[in-house]
Formats: sequence, structure tokens, C-alpha cells
Amino acid sequence: MSQAKAINLALQGGGAHGAFTWGVLDYLLESPRVRIEGISGTSAGAMNAVITADGLLEGNEDHARQALENFWFAVSKTAVLSPIRRTPLDMWMGNWSLDTSPGYLAFDLFSRLVSPYQFNPLGLNPLRDIIAERVDFERVRACRYLKLFVCATNVRSGQQQVFRREEMTPDMVMASACLPFLYKAVEIDGDAYWDGGYMGNPALFPLMEECDSRDIAIVQINPIQRDEVPRSAAAILNRMNEITFNASLIKEVRAIAMLKRQIEISGADMTCYRDTHFHRIDADDSLQRLSVSSKLNAEWAFLTHLRNQGRRTAARWLEENFAALGERSTLDIDSVYR
Repeated sequence: MSQAKAINLALQGGGAHGAFTWGVLDYLLESPRVRIEGISGTSAGAMNAVITADGLLEGNEDHARQALENFWFAVSKTAVLSPIRRTPLDMWMGNWSLDTSPGYLAFDLFSRLVSPYQFNPLGLNPLRDIIAERVDFERVRACRYLKLFVCATNVRSGQQQVFRREEMTPDMVMASACLPFLYKAVEIDGDAYWDGGYMGNPALFPLMEECDSRDIAIVQINPIQRDEVPRSAAAILNRMNEITFNASLIKEVRAIAMLKRQIEISGADMTCYRDTHFHRIDADDSLQRLSVSSKLNAEWAFLTHLRNQGRRTAARWLEENFAALGERSTLDIDSVYR
């Protein structure tokens, strides 16, 4: 069997939709054809990344796969008694979104009227408890099998902040996933941070500058294209959410593409940018029909549904693009990120 090809992964955030990325990771960790050198993640992508790093140091790829399943199962357990659930009608119709859930509608309205500094002054976050319980951060910091980058947004400066594996803490992961309408800003060394999706969803430059592999596969779980113009309030908010959390990625990819062209013209010695190959594993087919409310649906049946979709998508992507790894990009930047 030929030697596995090294790749880097850029993992977007997206709440429960991060279970799709779980499926992608599950398949790639299982495959003998590729080896993951580095991961840059934001929000749910950051959680998937640190769980993977912890599992890899503990044993091997199988341990990492099991660690990911254990994490997402723990997430689902927190939702068992939550009032933010699908209605019986939605369950009967197979609708995974929560747009008609009384609990979701009440929570959504409440979060727009009251600050988390008022309704959650203690900063309680069940996800932080799960991360702290499931992840040994000493192991993560010692995991030399994987280069790890987590992106957050500095509230005061509005700038992107990238945390690296060697310094990783639970607060850094939670900063990357801190939605300002739901949680107080996470304080780290005197600075306040919000969700990294506002400024880097995820950050690509660390993978280009600090990894040997020249292949970056973007696992994109926020759809770019929508054919219909949204007309309902829920649909408008959903589309605004998608545009917002894709904006930083699109800008960075387009800037890199322009820089690559300038380097090729000038002949400058910037091989880490010039020779990078971009690929895209997207969830468009799986998530097009889901609204933003489904990002809060943590039912085990939904999470495993997304995992299975992620596995199938990753298998198809690898089969179609394996030969291109190490040779060329398979992402048409001008078409997808125009």
C-alpha cells in the first residue's frame, strides 16, 4: 500500500452542525490513504480539533474516533431535559429544525432582549463542563502528532486571535465558541473574546505558514449559495447568519488567491503560499434545507444523522480527489468564493 498523504483541515463552526465535521474526521481518521498534519478550527470546529488531538496522543486514530463519538454523545445528553426541542409534529414529519419549537422561539426572543450578563451572570456553560471533563489539556499541549490552531475574536480590538496547541486551555476553546447573545465574553490574560467565526471561520494562514503539507481541505458547514431570496423573518435571520459566518473565510481565501497570482508573476520566494493546494469538503447537500435553529438541536438522532452525512461526503471527496493531493488544487476559488 502506498504511503498516506498528509493533509491539513480547516474546520468551520456551526453549533450542532459541527457533527457533520465529526463525520468527516471520523472517515479521514479511519482511512489509511491520508494523514492529518494540522487542524485549524473555530467554535464547533475547535472542539472537534481539541478532541481529536487529545485522542491521538492517548493512543491512535481509533482512540481519536472514539473520543469524538463520546464527546458528541455527551453533548446530546445535555439536551435530554432541554425545553429547546422539536415539536411532535416536526418529529413526525422528519423536520430537524426548531423554527416552530415554543422553547426555541421563547429563548431566541429572550436572548435578543436580555444580555447574558443579566440572565447568566455566573457564566454557566454546559459545553465548557463537557470539554473540561472530556479533554486532558496537558495531553493536547503535548500532542506532537497534530498541529492545532483555534481562532477567537478579540472584543476590544476586533482583531483575530489564533491560539496554538502548545498553549491550549479550556478557556481558549470556549472563547472560540462564545456567541455574544448567549454567553459572556471569555476573559484570557486580561482580554475579552467572542466567537472566532466573526474574524476567522476558520483561520487558514497558520496551516500555510506552520505546516509542511501543502494541501488544505476546508470543511465548510455554512452554505454559501442560496437560490431563493428569504422572505420570512426566520429565513432572513438564517441567511444573515450564513453570510456573516462565511464572510471572513471568503475574504481570506480570495486574498490568498490574489497573493498566489502575484507571487507567480513576481517570482517571489514565498513557497508556503505559492504552492498551497486548496480543497473543499462542503455540507451544502446535507444542510441546505436546515435553518439556523437546527444548530441548537442536540438530539442524538440528529447528531448521528449529520455524522453519517459527513462520512459519506468525506468518502466521496477522497475517492474523487485523492490523486490531486500533493499535486494541485481541486477548489475553484474564483467560482466558489467569487
